[in-house]
Amino acid sequence: MGLTEKLMAKFMKRWLFLALCFCFGLPVVAQEKEDHRLQESHDVLREVLQAPDKGIPHDLLDKAKCVIVVPSMKKGAFIVGASYGRGVMVCRSGEAFTGAWGAPAMFALEGGSFGFQAGGEATDYVILVMNDKGARSVMSSKVKLGGEASIAAGPVGRTSSAETDVVMNAEMLSWSRSKGVFGGVSLEGSTIRSDDEANKKLYGKNVNAKQIILQGEVTTPAAGRPLDQLLNKTSPKHA
Repeated sequence: MGLTEKLMAKFMKRWLFLALCFCFGLPVVAQEKEDHRLQESHDVLREVLQAPDKGIPHDLLDKAKCVIVVPSMKKGAFIVGASYGRGVMVCRSGEAFTGAWGAPAMFALEGGSFGFQAGGEATDYVILVMNDKGARSVMSSKVKLGGEASIAAGPVGRTSSAETDVVMNAEMLSWSRSKGVFGGVSLEGSTIRSDDEANKKLYGKNVNAKQIILQGEVTTPAAGRPLDQLLNKTSPKHA
């Protein structure tokens, strides 16, 4: 083999090596973004649940069918703006959503926002889905909050009374946290949908929220286990 042939062979080996690294490494890099979302969602929920006096009432979490966490949702513009966020939904297992907390599904929360805004402010959101109808509607399609699914601002405080008509009749309850301030907030007018592109990256195949949560086609990934463990420890049984 001449010098030219040796150089060509060496070049081809290097090219093949780089191509293989790219093919196998790209899914890993893509999944890191979803892993980070799961970690952020866990951190937000842990801090909210562990708040000594201004957090989500534990009796509401015990009654909830699903939990949606949207960490660092971005709000843009001034006076009139748009908001968007990427989060995670975890539901209790079983047809009636009364079992242990299961595998996470990626979700997107989007919508317009009106009124005075500082611009560029990031806010964390936590949503409790309180009944079967609310859980199934969110999993089935893109849902407008306040339209296809009722939503209300959640009460604050571990011992806060949750026996109000608004709380008891709402399919979802929502809270926000911005700059350390936590409180109930209404997300009427926003839309929520399954983030299928992110679900594909996380699980390595085409799966939507319904397949993940109801049909049990996947197992909880390593990055999602801390979130599952937090929920199963804090609220192991459905009330």
